[in-house]
Amino acid sequence: MNEDEVTVSKFYTIDEIAQLLKVSYLTVFRWIKANKLSAYKIGKQYRIDVQDLNKFLEESKKYGNSTI
Repeated sequence: MNEDEVTVSKFYTIDEIAQLLKVSYLTVFRWIKANKLSAYKIGKQYRIDVQDLNKFLEESKKYGNSTI
């Protein structure tokens, strides 16, 4: 990939993740604060890359983690 090329990824808000996983906003926020779910903080808002969400879900499933 050329350094001038930009890859565009899908980003979700905390609200969108909460709706997708049927959990509360606060639950997703706590996962981010506990470094269980990676997120970008832009100003006062968080954005979660779809790849980070998939990694979080896979790790939770893989290890029988009770985070979700």
